Amino acid sequence: QVQLVESGGGLVQPGGSLRLSCVASGSIARYYYMGWYRQAPGKQRELVAAIISGGSANYADSVKGRFTVSRDNAKNTGYLQMNSLKPEDTAVYYCNARAVGIVSWGQGTQVTVSS
Repeated sequence: QVQLVESGGGLVQPGGSLRLSCVASGSIARYYYMGWYRQAPGKQRELVAAIISGGSANYADSVKGRFTVSRDNAKNTGYLQMNSLKPEDTAVYYCNARAVGIVSWGQGTQVTVSS
């Protein structure tokens, strides 16, 4: 089971961009699913975007057209490009990877969108 470490969070003004990275401690080639979730204070964790082997991706309605999920198996890394950020995107963002019988979570990275 790989360990996942997110980075790239921070404070950004509305309309700005951030790129989150999720680096795995080992090969992610067998992980058919890599997803990004977020949890805002007082709210449940929700799916933001996910990508599966083969490249198919799905997005929460609230981020469609603004966020792009990708993965680079050669670098054992997943990415979440976030553009046109809004205050309601403020949350802790978590990386999730799944293989048969395995589910791994990162520790999260804080994203704050505020002027």
